[in-house]
Amino acid sequence: MRRTAGIVDPVSLSGADAPTPRAVPRRWLVQELWLVFGLSLGAEGLRALIHLIADATSGVALKAQTATLNGSQSPGRPWLDLSLQLTSLLLGIVPVLLVAHFLMRSGESFHDIGMDTRQPQRDLLRGTALAAVVGGAGLGFYLLAHASGANLTVVAENLPHVWWRFPVLVLSAAQNGLLEEVLVAGYLLRRLRQLGWSDGRALALSALLRGSYHLYQGLGGFAGNVVMGLIFGRLYQRWGRTAPLFIAHTLMDTVAFVGYALLVGHVSWLPVPG
Repeated sequence: MRRTAGIVDPVSLSGADAPTPRAVPRRWLVQELWLVFGLSLGAEGLRALIHLIADATSGVALKAQTATLNGSQSPGRPWLDLSLQLTSLLLGIVPVLLVAHFLMRSGESFHDIGMDTRQPQRDLLRGTALAAVVGGAGLGFYLLAHASGANLTVVAENLPHVWWRFPVLVLSAAQNGLLEEVLVAGYLLRRLRQLGWSDGRALALSALLRGSYHLYQGLGGFAGNVVMGLIFGRLYQRWGRTAPLFIAHTLMDTVAFVGYALLVGHVSWLPVPG
C-alpha cells in the first residue's frame, strides 16, 4: 500500500488543521520538490557556492570583487538589451508556473499558500511594515559585512541610462519577490508540513536554502538572507499568507535597485567597485 501525503493543510489563519482536497502519493511530493528546486533556486544555490569558492580562492579580497545583480546583457544595443532583459524576467517566473501546476494536480491553488487578493489592505500594511524593518536592517548588515571583508561589493544595477532602465529594475524586483516567496516560503513550507516535517525543521531548511542562492555575494549575503528567511518563513507559518511577503520583498528590492541607481557615486557610505 502506497503512503500518501497532502492529507493535512500545513497552515491556516485559524491555526487549525484542515483536509487537503486530494491525497497525493508521498513520493510524488518528494519528486516534485526535487524537480522544482533542481530547476530553480536549488540549482542557483549550488552555482552560488561554486562562485563563492572561486572568488575566495582567486587571491583577491572579497570586498575588492563585485557581484552584479542587474547587468546589461547587450552593451551598446539598448533594444536588444531590453529584449534579453524581458526574456530573462519571463523565464524567471516559469518555476512559479510549475508550482501552480503541481498545486492544481493535488487539488490546491495559490489560495492555499495565501498568494491572492483576499486581504489586500492587511497584506499591504504587513508587507510595507516588514519591508521597512527588514530592509533597513539588511542595508546596515550589508555595510558591516562589506567593511569586515566578508562580502563582495554588490552592484545593484549597471543598466544603460535609457527610458526602460527603471521599469526593468521594478520588474526585476517583482520577479524576485514572486519567485522566492512563492517557492521558498509558501510552497516549500506547505509541502514539508504535508511530508510530516516539524515547523522548526522546515523553517531551518527554508532559511538555509534562501541563504544558499545568495552565496555569490559572500558570507554576509548568505547570513543576512538566512536571517531574512527565518523571519519570513515564521511569518508565513503564522499568517498562512505569501502575499505580504511578496509585497515586502518587492518593495525592498525596488528600493535597493532604484536607490542604488540614484545614489551610487553621490554618497560616500555606499560601497562602489574599486
